[in-house]
Amino acid sequence: MGEELDLETEIRSGTPHSARVWNYWIGGKDHYPVDQELGDQVIATYPQTRDLARASRAFQARAVRHLASEAGITQFLDIGTGLPVQNSTHEVAQRFQPKARIVYVDNDPLVLAHARALLTSAPDGMTNYVHADMLSAEQALQEAGQTLDMTQPVAVMVLSTLGHVAPRDGIDLMRRYMAGVVPGSYLVLCDTIATPQTLAAQEAYASGDTPPYLVRRPEEILASADGMELIEPGFGSISLWRPEGNEIDAEPVDQWGFVARK
Repeated sequence: MGEELDLETEIRSGTPHSARVWNYWIGGKDHYPVDQELGDQVIATYPQTRDLARASRAFQARAVRHLASEAGITQFLDIGTGLPVQNSTHEVAQRFQPKARIVYVDNDPLVLAHARALLTSAPDGMTNYVHADMLSAEQALQEAGQTLDMTQPVAVMVLSTLGHVAPRDGIDLMRRYMAGVVPGSYLVLCDTIATPQTLAAQEAYASGDTPPYLVRRPEEILASADGMELIEPGFGSISLWRPEGNEIDAEPVDQWGFVARK
C-alpha cells in the first residue's frame, strides 16, 4: 500500500485539492469549503461542469459493466483513481465477475488515506492500491503485476485524468501502458475536449493555485487508441456511449472518450 505518511502534513484543508474538488462536483462529501469555493468558481464560468463530472463516473460504470459482463474481462488497472465513491471500478466489476482483480494507481496522499479505509474487495476477488506516479508507467505496471496476472488481458482505465499531463506526453504515456499488457486487453479513456467554454474553465481552475488541468483537442484524445480497435459506438461524447435507462436522453457533454481493444 505504500509508505506511511504524515497526513496532517500532507493533507492541507486550506488549499484546494483536485481530488476533493472533483468529489464536490460529483456530489460526494469528502471536501472542504475551499474546494467547494473553487468548484463553484469553475461552475460559474462553465455551468456544465457538474454534468461533465457525473457523466464521467457514469461512463466508467458502463464501460466496466460491458467489459466484465460481455467481454469477460476479470482484471482492471484504474490509473489516477481519485477518492473512492459509490460504484467504483471494483464494485461494478465484481458484481459481474466476483473473482475480478482490480488495482488502483495514484500518488496522492489523500487518496491513499481513503484507499486504506474504503477500497475493499468481494470475498473471491482482490483489490489493491499502488502508491505511484501515473507518469511512471513501468513502475505502476510492475507493482500492479503483484496482484494482476499480466499474461492475461487487463482493462486499463484512465478517466478524466490525462489533463494533468501535457497532450503530447499523454499520448506517449498511454502507449507505454498498453505496451505492458497483452493483446486482448482494453483501454478505457475519456477527457475534456477544448472549447471556448472549457478553456475558460481551465483558466478558472488554475486560479485556485492548483496544478493545471489541460483540456484537449478531440484528436489528441483519440490518438491514444492508435493501432487498437474501437468498440462501438466508437469515439465521441461519453454520455452517448451505450447509455442505459434514464441516461438514454442525456445531452452530450464536452468530455469525449472511447473503449478500445488491443
